[in-house]
Amino acid sequence: MARAEKRAWQRMLSGRRLNLLDPSPLDIELGDIAHGLARVARWNGQTIGDYPFSVAQHSILVLEVLQAINPDVKPSEKLYALLHDGAEYVMGDIISPFKAAMGGNYKEIENQLLGAIHLRFSLPSSPTAKLSRAIKKADKHAAFFEAVNLAGFESDEARSLFGEPDLAGFDLEGFEHLIRPWPTRQAQTRFEEVFTQISDQF
Repeated sequence: MARAEKRAWQRMLSGRRLNLLDPSPLDIELGDIAHGLARVARWNGQTIGDYPFSVAQHSILVLEVLQAINPDVKPSEKLYALLHDGAEYVMGDIISPFKAAMGGNYKEIENQLLGAIHLRFSLPSSPTAKLSRAIKKADKHAAFFEAVNLAGFESDEARSLFGEPDLAGFDLEGFEHLIRPWPTRQAQTRFEEVFTQISDQF
């Protein structure tokens, strides 16, 4: 048991040591999250462009989609959206079919870590069911846009997997910039900037 517990610790560049099986909000830092998410590739890296499309950039795209389809979204709700894949800064981005095949308590560990991230930034550990649905919808819209524009999917195939978006990409302000993969440092810096902009609205 002691050996398993020892393996559960992850040392972060900030100097923090995060217990993945029993995460403390006190061991979570924004810089570590931004650094990690900017270096995790969506779609297992199978996207066009000179850079991978990072989870950090995806998180910003989801936030922009959420705001576009829910103009009255509150700052705390924006923060939930930005952090919706926050656990992936240490767990990586495992594609859904593989997650299903893995089974076990993967989702439980992911949710526990995400809850600690929320608490670290003064949010309740879980969003409301209504907000969770809204973020999931925005997440699926973002996945559709990524699949068609970056991952080589035909529109019909993407539609069958993620549904029909409520808005077209060209209706999303700055879409061409949002969908073009950013260099790692830009994705990290932009994630931190967006976090700060939202936090200043509290």
